[in-house]
Amino acid sequence: MKIADVNELLDEEFEELFKNVVELFPKAAKTVVLQRPFDSLNELTVAFNNYLENLDVAEKIAVLQSHPDLAGKLLFENKLSVDSANEQAGAGLDKLTDEQKNQLVKLNAEYSEKFGFPFVICVRQNNKIERILEGLHQRLPNNREQEITNGINNVKKICQLRIENIVELD
Repeated sequence: MKIADVNELLDEEFEELFKNVVELFPKAAKTVVLQRPFDSLNELTVAFNNYLENLDVAEKIAVLQSHPDLAGKLLFENKLSVDSANEQAGAGLDKLTDEQKNQLVKLNAEYSEKFGFPFVICVRQNNKIERILEGLHQRLPNNREQEITNGINNVKKICQLRIENIVELD
């Protein structure tokens, strides 16, 4: 789909098409649709980034809480969104050794307990378990404010890649 096609969609069609570019947070698409027309794919991406950046802290936390744990029970129960399932499988998180899975589950639990939301990382850009575990180890010592920022920055990366799956590059 080209950006011109995106601009021609009915609001409801836009909202349906982009409802999960921010994981399980369709409110983003409902807000961004009001900013059309977009001149480019980049402008569309910037609109979603600005939406995320301008949320208050409670809303940013809600966005982060909408993300599933990496290699968590939802993956193995086939209850992830299609996007998340594909991203986690693409990073091999559905094929971890027992040791890797146990380490990831332990670190995810520590992270969630400390910050109140799951560890969010763009697995398509960190597609090896070693890099994901390294990211967890590096970010666990941070404070909550730093992790809200890190998490939202990773949501932006995920969002951009998901938009690029929908809209052709200019």
